Amino acid sequence: MAPTRHITVRRAHTNNLVDLDLDIPRHRLVVVVGVSGSGKSSLVFDTIAAEAGYQLGETFPPFTRNRLPKWSRPDAERIAGLTPVIVIDQRRIGGNARSTVGTITDTWTYLRLLYSRIGTPHVGESNCFSFNDPAGMCPTCSGLGEVVASAVERFLDLDKSLADGAIVLPGFGHGGYWYSLYADIGTFDAHTPLRQWSEAERDALLYGGEAAAKLGRRTPKEYEGVVPRFERIYLHTSDHLSERKQDTIRRFTSAQTCPECDGDRLNKAARTAVVLGRTPGEMSRLEIAELLDVVRTLDSARVAPVVAALTERLDAMVRIGLGYLTLARPTTSLSGGESQRIKTVRHLGSSLTEMTYVVDEPTVGLHPSDVESMVELLEHLCSSGNSVLVVEHDPAVMARADEVIEIGPGAGAAGGRLVFQGTFDDLRRGDTPTGRALRRRALPERAPRPETGYLTVADARRNNLQHLTVQIPRSVMTVLTGVAGSGKSSLAAELVEQHEAIVIDQKPVSTNRRSTPITYTGIAPAIRRLFARRNDVPASLFSANSDGGCPECKGTGVIYTDLAFMEGREVMCETCHGRRFTPEVLARTVDGLSIADVDDLTVEQAVARLPDKGIARALEQLAAVGLDYLRLGQSLSTLSGGECQRVKIAKELRQVEQTTTYVLDEPTTGLHMSDIDALLHVLDRLVEQGNDVVVIEHNLDVIRRADWLIDLGPGPGRHGGTILFEGRVADYTGYDTPTCRALADAGVE
Repeated sequence: MAPTRHITVRRAHTNNLVDLDLDIPRHRLVVVVGVSGSGKSSLVFDTIAAEAGYQLGETFPPFTRNRLPKWSRPDAERIAGLTPVIVIDQRRIGGNARSTVGTITDTWTYLRLLYSRIGTPHVGESNCFSFNDPAGMCPTCSGLGEVVASAVERFLDLDKSLADGAIVLPGFGHGGYWYSLYADIGTFDAHTPLRQWSEAERDALLYGGEAAAKLGRRTPKEYEGVVPRFERIYLHTSDHLSERKQDTIRRFTSAQTCPECDGDRLNKAARTAVVLGRTPGEMSRLEIAELLDVVRTLDSARVAPVVAALTERLDAMVRIGLGYLTLARPTTSLSGGESQRIKTVRHLGSSLTEMTYVVDEPTVGLHPSDVESMVELLEHLCSSGNSVLVVEHDPAVMARADEVIEIGPGAGAAGGRLVFQGTFDDLRRGDTPTGRALRRRALPERAPRPETGYLTVADARRNNLQHLTVQIPRSVMTVLTGVAGSGKSSLAAELVEQHEAIVIDQKPVSTNRRSTPITYTGIAPAIRRLFARRNDVPASLFSANSDGGCPECKGTGVIYTDLAFMEGREVMCETCHGRRFTPEVLARTVDGLSIADVDDLTVEQAVARLPDKGIARALEQLAAVGLDYLRLGQSLSTLSGGECQRVKIAKELRQVEQTTTYVLDEPTTGLHMSDIDALLHVLDRLVEQGNDVVVIEHNLDVIRRADWLIDLGPGPGRHGGTILFEGRVADYTGYDTPTCRALADAGVE
């Protein structure tokens, strides 16, 4: 029997796919394109990857299967030719406080081997250099590099007395559980503001013990100061911490570098070992590009295989544009784009073949000058005997594909169909949304709008910024550019810290399955009031979380059953059949629509069908940011990072009452070329309302339409952090910088 040369999909109906039939070649780099919401992810992730993951999971026993990623079987008649799938998405790696770039890429494992074999003095085996192992971790911070310390300066409001709530910790103020242990013991004046107390009195209140004894006043034998009591209750407990306790810890503590290991995470013995004159901690703080140069000088035959493996991994990280990171960098601090590139690098050394790699917008967060290295990495995975499916909007990636597939032609119900399959050259000639966008000339530059003043960011030193003082013009759109790691986000963070600003980033807007586009943007109450007016009943009846919710499923529409060691089951509620409301509520309609019918409408349909001008205007804000295809009742937990950001923009458009400064982090993420015009119109509206708009962006169309440009660099990490150019976009010519070259190259037709 001849080997299968295609992934075959027949009659796929997942999400908005419409009887989709498709044959995708294997062992090829295939790029799937289409407008936002057209069904690209429904095909690649929710159909192909989901079926492959489901079938692989079914080969394991129930106990093991319950510990593997959960895949829901897609709605399709037949899917064949599948291989095991590896999904490389944009979700941040996250992890816990012990996870670093070094541990997640295995490069720290290789370094540990080096130190255990040729480090002097000899300390022991490789686990002696692991901060996750008792043999190697610092005993003071348990290998975390930091200790949590009480932020004592936040404990007291010196302008208040004890009776007025001078101790601001929960439970310590007037009427609190521990209040009487300080105010009623006769040692302290409960009615005098603490600012009028002596320093010795305040120390006795805070620390007790010796400080209280020095005060010379009688205190109860069991007296415990505010600080030790707080630390005992909140920091020295092994109990599960409630959200309230966690919030208190965040408010009244701060992380400080461990005084024992100075952030190295390792114990004293491990910190004494050196290789090439450097300790493990010093190696971990070198930028990866610099570390690569250092490691390459090792010529010991005893560790040649380790050096080869380490240099190969480090070199791949440099080539993919991550040379500015350090191995000590916590994974929790990585952006979505950085996380995705690290995930990709992890697979380079794999000897597995016949895998299917599914990659979601790998160019997110990449400067145009770095896209080539990412494409080469994808081609390497393909040439190693694997199939690579990429969801992408960047023409530079499409141009290198063996085959391009376009899903569309529109979004939501107007999409889900195969509109093109073939080569990139054929796509450019095709009459499809992507074909037409590729043939469209770049958006024209426009006359810059006049500024009304400046915001000064003074002496910015965050991360790699080199003591920058920058003036950002007001009432215009300013774009921050530069290669990944050049300091754009750091400068934006300094702006937010020094001046009040609203940040619109790509973090999830909600993890609550009940949250929807209309609840988040505040439109839901208006819809409930409309139904209440038309039916002369209370508005609470039309809330699934309140009086009108189905009592069986509590208004969720599904029933979840925990099957212990087997995978839990989520099934449609048999009482409301997934409609979430009681029959009495569903019987009350507006122009033939029940409240559940409204949830099934797209934003575009709702604007036309809901007879309320106020609701229509509010919904039009969602349509304005390119989200007219979303269903009103769609869970926000299903949205991509780019969609989440646009929902936030829509909310701001609706709520803006006074001018402010908006900072947006790559708002073109997830946007088709044809959707960028709509985004620019939205940003223009914010500016026209008198707001300052600052955008971190790599997209050249957005850069060209900015009123002011600030380019950072020239390189990443310690090679960046300086201003290469600030001024009008049209004046940025003739400079030997990555951004200037990209603008010049893109201007050539």
